Amino acid sequence: MKLIITEKDTAAKKIASILGGGKVTAGSYQKVPIYTFSADSEEFTCIGLKGHIVQLEYPEEYSDWRKVEPRELIDAELIKAPSAKSVVNALKKTAKDAHGVIIATDFDREGELIGLEALEQTVEANPALSQGVRRARYSALTAEEINRAFADTTELSIPLAQAGEARQDIDLIWGATLTRFISLATSRLGNQFLSVGRVQSPTLALIVGRELERRAFVPVPYWQVFAELGSSQGDFTAQHKTDRFLEQKEAEAAQANAGAAATGTVTAVKSTQKKLQPPAPFNTTAYTKAATALGMSAARAIRLAEDLYLGGFISYPRTDNTVYPPSLDLKEILVELKKSRELEPAASGLLGRPELKPTRGKKQTTDHPPIYPVGVPAAGDKLDDAHWKIWFLVARRFLATLSEEAVSESNRVDFDIGGEPFAVRGSRIIKDGWLGVYPYSRSRDEEVPRLEEGEEVKVNRVYGEQKETQPPGRYGQGRLIELMEQNGLGTKATRHSIIQNLYDRGYIKNTPVEPTETGIGMVEALNTYADRITKPEMTAELEEEMNSIAEQAMTKDEVVRRSRELLHLAYSSLEEHKEELAGIIVKGIQEDKVVGACPKCGKQLKIIRSKKTKKRFVGCDGYPDCDTTYPLPQMGRLIPMHGECPECHSPKVKIITRGRRPWELCIDPECPTKEEYRKKAALKKAEKAAEAATATKTVKRAKKKAS
Repeated sequence: MKLIITEKDTAAKKIASILGGGKVTAGSYQKVPIYTFSADSEEFTCIGLKGHIVQLEYPEEYSDWRKVEPRELIDAELIKAPSAKSVVNALKKTAKDAHGVIIATDFDREGELIGLEALEQTVEANPALSQGVRRARYSALTAEEINRAFADTTELSIPLAQAGEARQDIDLIWGATLTRFISLATSRLGNQFLSVGRVQSPTLALIVGRELERRAFVPVPYWQVFAELGSSQGDFTAQHKTDRFLEQKEAEAAQANAGAAATGTVTAVKSTQKKLQPPAPFNTTAYTKAATALGMSAARAIRLAEDLYLGGFISYPRTDNTVYPPSLDLKEILVELKKSRELEPAASGLLGRPELKPTRGKKQTTDHPPIYPVGVPAAGDKLDDAHWKIWFLVARRFLATLSEEAVSESNRVDFDIGGEPFAVRGSRIIKDGWLGVYPYSRSRDEEVPRLEEGEEVKVNRVYGEQKETQPPGRYGQGRLIELMEQNGLGTKATRHSIIQNLYDRGYIKNTPVEPTETGIGMVEALNTYADRITKPEMTAELEEEMNSIAEQAMTKDEVVRRSRELLHLAYSSLEEHKEELAGIIVKGIQEDKVVGACPKCGKQLKIIRSKKTKKRFVGCDGYPDCDTTYPLPQMGRLIPMHGECPECHSPKVKIITRGRRPWELCIDPECPTKEEYRKKAALKKAEKAAEAATATKTVKRAKKKAS
């Protein structure tokens, strides 16, 4: 019997079904699914892991934060312990009867490491399995791709796995050491600890840097002048060709001159066309940016893509590649997409062409192709709206990369109104091309009146508006992932989770991404006393060295040793300025506790945790002179919204609980909105009780009738 090891149970089940021709026997050991089948007169057992089945950790003697000096963690020896004992037990049991192993985990650095971890467990149970280990690498869970991968197996890449192992070591050493130091320095222990990370901290610094730019921004006033005009084509609004007047008097003079005229004259009509090239194929970064533009977080976008991959609907979603390989059968994918009622016309149109010429991006790799659709979900697959939305995004992007260019037309009409130059501008798509199948990039058409040079228009009204220049915008998650990639922070497999960690730790909030005062204080403190931690150069350099392990230019021990040396330097600087650093961070923490002004005395209302009961509530900073308090939910992370309820005018907070949608509430328990909420909840409860009672009566009547 040969043992096949996949990264997840879903993949194991699908691979077993494909290789076994649908004839699979499902069993289990300690509730871990195991699939057996026969192929080519050979018996196979396929088992899926749960990602990493062992975890890297420090020995027990380093577990007490208060008794261990954080610096000791830098050079401490790390150990591995099973993190999924039932999976390890099932793996070892099946390994005892095996005479060969095929590693079929995901084909990337992380997957190679997971495969190596699993192999080590099987060899421990059956040493003979160390010989002749094979590796199946695939990019999609389709019959063609799986059959190809298992017919042409290769060897497990130990250097690639060691590169992943080095990342684990380095991230744990940096994270554990710095997290303990900062948490102890600020007296934030238990579940209130402050997290610091090798990639997390420079990513936070990018966000904070943009926020400080916004705060330092000084708005500049400017004025704009508009004219409401009437013509044979209808009414429209034109703007003075001086887009922004920096002097109010100049704007007022232009407004007065134009306002004195009863009519204006068309002085020029211009039209230009522009070709819009189709987009490049999706890699992970481009996909994440497009998915977050649809209103979901980066972490959720990746999770949905992984679900679709495991379901056999799209290819592997973790890839840097933006060039389809020659081996990818584009026509076969189009034939599959014809099964979609919405996409059939576009797919058929492309199949009717004599030649398909896909676009090419700037990045070309040999591990995985760009993300593309491999199957069309059927009604029985029961995908929810979010999964459908992502599948269509991927499928439409694929079609767009094979489609013709689009053409836009820009139009401008110039006017002379009382000696002042005005213009109206617009643009429209005159050839849909790829935009016909990929509407996400399409802007709304803005038509301009069809006028001729020399034609007169009626001046209905001329008016001015005063405005201010705006600060740079905050980063959306998609744009932030792009910046992380540009700065060498994290990998395609980790960037989304790093952003989510920043949310979970309370360092950032909202969308677009906004840092909390705690996050700003953390970056300010680290920038001041150990900027090596927040600058991307060091992290990017270590990333390159980890790549060197995969290329066998450096060893894992060399890279980990160098990272420890860098951490010693950063730690020494932090230790020297421990009190000053803690002061900056604590100040930010305190500012994040302020929810608003006390309605009784005007002082600050803060989130407080009782030393006696450990319960949290909102209390006044003026205590004991002011005894104003409000209750708070005891579960979830609280974020002050710095706004007030329109009904009761009390401050609002946001509650974030893992696994639930964030929700907001005002802190006043007597708020009318809460009474309304109570009424709705009571009504819903009464309706459910009535339904249950009706169902019970129906069952009783049925039983009585049957008897």
